[in-house]
Amino acid sequence: MPPLALGELPPDMLRVFAVAFGLVWGSFLNVVIYRVPRGMSVSRPASHCPACGQPIRAWNNIPVVSFLLMRGRARCCGARVSWRYPAVELLGGLLSWAVLEVIVFGLAQRTPWYHALAVYGASFALALGLVAAAFIDLEHMIVPDSVSLGGTVLGLATFSLRDLRFVDCALGALVGFVVVWLPFDFLYKRVRGKAGMGLGDAKLLMLAGAWFGWSGALLVLGAGAVQGSLATLAVLMVRGKLEEPEAVRAERAALHAELETLTGEDQKEEREALERELAEDPLGDEPESGAGRARVAFGPFLILATLELLLLGRERVLGWLSGE
Repeated sequence: MPPLALGELPPDMLRVFAVAFGLVWGSFLNVVIYRVPRGMSVSRPASHCPACGQPIRAWNNIPVVSFLLMRGRARCCGARVSWRYPAVELLGGLLSWAVLEVIVFGLAQRTPWYHALAVYGASFALALGLVAAAFIDLEHMIVPDSVSLGGTVLGLATFSLRDLRFVDCALGALVGFVVVWLPFDFLYKRVRGKAGMGLGDAKLLMLAGAWFGWSGALLVLGAGAVQGSLATLAVLMVRGKLEEPEAVRAERAALHAELETLTGEDQKEEREALERELAEDPLGDEPESGAGRARVAFGPFLILATLELLLLGRERVLGWLSGE
């Protein structure tokens, strides 16, 4: 007996499952976004209130619903809950539905259920990781290697699900990394003494190349640059200036404060190591004045472009650009 085909499965049931599944994973993403940049485990301890540390009961942790019922405040201590929590949960549900609707339902009706599930699982895992990285980069201006390198490995491992050859994905990953690393890290560092962009952006393009080939990596770079420029101009028009995230300023201040405490002769090596770390870090010094010197997290725009390419499809986008 042949396995069930995609066309034999009830689409509305799949849609309900996808949205509910996405909401649950969106809730977990909030844990990842909060804990990963702070060096905390994402599994232990269990979910707790960031304000007072009290464990959050399961019935107070229902995605979106709990936030609305409690009017945006923690039940344990009344502290205000950030808008980010329901927004990320909703994003999880929306992306899960979009992956199902656009990618999975775009497969042939005779596709075996297990192949459709593999396509959904890989695509949704990529989307989840990218959303987490975008919010972390917006707040801390870092892109976790667990997302960029893990996403690259996943892209290489699932090349056949996208009708690509392994060599196309491997070459794409190489091109994606080098196109940022060479001018903005390797060459810029030799001229200015420190990198012009963090390697996190190069690794994000490496991820894009592993998923969509070298042409996909260049598409992500171009679309990310255009959308990033437009967003930056919009912020300048509204606010008149660009500011670093508060978390970045706090982390830099903490490192400089630690440096000032390392005054003993027995702390010389530790002090020199921290000085080297600050000198090589693009965020180690206060940004220079002027809009042209402002620091902007580029990762979220690369991530947005990658998600757009995932949902629109590389071949479709290349066809549009070539006028076909």
